[in-house]
Amino acid sequence: MNPEPPEERGAPVGRRVFLGTLGLGALGVFAAPTLQRGLEDFLGGAADKDPTGLTGLLPNGGGFRYYSVASSVPHKNAGSYRLTVDGLVDRPTAYTLADLKALPQTRVVKDVQCVTGWRVPGTPFEGVRLSALLDAAGVRADAGAVRFTCFDGVYSESLTLAQARRADVLVALRMRDEDLGHDHGGPVRLYVAPMYFYKSAKWLSGITVTEKVRPGYWEERGYDVDAWVGRSNRRDDEPTS
Repeated sequence: MNPEPPEERGAPVGRRVFLGTLGLGALGVFAAPTLQRGLEDFLGGAADKDPTGLTGLLPNGGGFRYYSVASSVPHKNAGSYRLTVDGLVDRPTAYTLADLKALPQTRVVKDVQCVTGWRVPGTPFEGVRLSALLDAAGVRADAGAVRFTCFDGVYSESLTLAQARRADVLVALRMRDEDLGHDHGGPVRLYVAPMYFYKSAKWLSGITVTEKVRPGYWEERGYDVDAWVGRSNRRDDEPTS
C-alpha cells in the first residue's frame, strides 16, 4: 500500500467534482453491498487519474482508501503480468499469473491496519506463501533480506529474511474472496499481515533477495522499517496478529 496522497501536483479539482465525490463517499457508508462495491470501483478509477490525491482521502463502503505515489499505474493482465524472483538465489525465476495460481494457496483473515489510522476488520487474503517462492528459488547462505519492487515504477519495500518467511506473509492473488483488482494492487500484491499496510506493496513485480534490508519508499521518508502494528511508528493500535 502507498499510504499517503501522491506528491505530484496537478490541476485543481473543480468544486462540483469535489463535492460530488464527497457525496458519493457518504453514500457508500449506508448503501447495499453491491452499491458499495460499485462505489469502490468508481473511487479506485478516479484515484488512478487524480494527481491531487483528494480521492485518496475519501471513505468508501469497503473501508479502504486509495493511494498511489505514481501519477499513473499501468494495468496488467494474465497475458502481460510477470513476477521475477532473483538476487542472491540459485534459481532465478519468472512467474506468470497462471504459474502463481497453480501453486498451493494459503488463506489469511486478519484486520488491515493503515499507519494513517483507518482499519478494516476481518479481511481475507489468499495467495502463495512468500516462503514457498523463496524456497523454490534456493536462497543463498549470505542472504539476509528481501526487496520488493512494483510495476508502478516508483514504490519499493523490504523485509528481513526471517520476516519474509513468516506463514502470514503472502504473495496475494485474491482479497475478500475475489481476484485482486487493479485498484487494490492487482493482479498480485504483497500482503504482510502483522505489519502496517504500507509494507504490503501493491502492483508487485519483483522479489529480490539481498544481503541487507534496504529501506522502502516510505521508510526513506520517515516511516519505521520494522512496521509491526501497535509496536512501531509511535502508534499503539491493537495488533493484527
